[in-house]
Amino acid sequence: MEDLQQQLAALRRRVARIDRRYEGTPAPPRPKEAAGFIQDLISGEVVRTAFGEHFETEKLWERHRRHGSVDIADLAELPEDLLEGLSDGAIARSNPKRWAFLDTETTGLAGGTGTYPFLIGVGSIEAAGFRLRQFFMRDYGEEPSMLARLAEHLAQFDVLVTYNGKAYDQPLLETRYRMSRARHPFDRMQHLDLLFGARRLWKLRLESCRLVELENQILGVERQGDLPGEMIPYCYFGYLRTLRAFELVPIFHHNALDILSLACLTAIVPLAFRSPENAGLRHGADLIGLGRWVERAGRGEEALRLFRRAVEMGIADDLLFRTLWDIGTMEKKLGRSDAALASMTELAASRNPYRARALEALAKHYEHAERNYAMALEMTRAALEIEVSPALERREVRLKTRMGKAGQAAETISLWDRPGSPGRRNRLSP
Repeated sequence: MEDLQQQLAALRRRVARIDRRYEGTPAPPRPKEAAGFIQDLISGEVVRTAFGEHFETEKLWERHRRHGSVDIADLAELPEDLLEGLSDGAIARSNPKRWAFLDTETTGLAGGTGTYPFLIGVGSIEAAGFRLRQFFMRDYGEEPSMLARLAEHLAQFDVLVTYNGKAYDQPLLETRYRMSRARHPFDRMQHLDLLFGARRLWKLRLESCRLVELENQILGVERQGDLPGEMIPYCYFGYLRTLRAFELVPIFHHNALDILSLACLTAIVPLAFRSPENAGLRHGADLIGLGRWVERAGRGEEALRLFRRAVEMGIADDLLFRTLWDIGTMEKKLGRSDAALASMTELAASRNPYRARALEALAKHYEHAERNYAMALEMTRAALEIEVSPALERREVRLKTRMGKAGQAAETISLWDRPGSPGRRNRLSP
């Protein structure tokens, strides 16, 4: 124990000698404030509010520019009722200049009270083009100020447009407002999440419907030097440790492109649902996706036209057989039995996953519509060779019974109608 006390005393004397050596020496300069770095690298300003400070920057894409296949000028010309169908009537009419396109960059992807949105971008359509304002907190203490300014900014918009924002961005922001003991601005806004429409339209052709994939495959934009989304939290944590703001530049760029692409896709997805004939889709799989979408909305005739166009354009076999089945069932629902019969006959003529179902549908038609029990039995037995099911087996038994009864009835009528039979004499007698 005495040894340990001696060692500690020696250590204290050594520390004291080091302190005396550097006494009066000015402290080394601290890294430049984060705001200064940001202002050097990104055009913007430090905004002061009643809740503190944060950083904001703004960017404008002029109306004469393009983002892939979409003209920026076309955004201002979008019809006011464009979002009505896609929102199930919740957004009946709204001027595109009253739409806010929002996306967040956060400290984690799981959400929850420990996840912070450190960068929030809001894009808007105006006569001059497409304007983006980004709200950034340089440290956790700046969150209340950033959120207050975001609420002020959103007050000029009626519609919130996001990509997966109903499941992630809006709930996360609502949580942050509650944690800051502030009221969130979303109650008064209608929310359109474009993810659902995009999936319905393109999931049959594209392996992924992530926003960056649609940007590349649909808009024709290929990002250069983009930061993967999963790396963004790590870059922000690195910035908090080092205050090296150059690590933030790719994050601002990533957020800006996400929001611009979101706006341009909003000019495509709702328009396709609203006017399928004018959608300009060039892939059969996309036409089928759109057809299934409008069919669920009760627009069967439009869906049929889209399905037939897709078949004419040429599609993979798995989609082809499913689409022929959909065409046949829809024709039947619309009361066009001849067209339905033709589709089912075509589907039953070749080996495919829907052949047994088509044969069963033909058996039902011949049994109930034409009373042709022999043909119905033939279709049923052909279906049973492909796929055995209790329903088909019961149908086979029933058809055999009906054919037997029909044969007995035919024989009775034949005997009754013979010359000299009582029935014939009674019918011929005056």
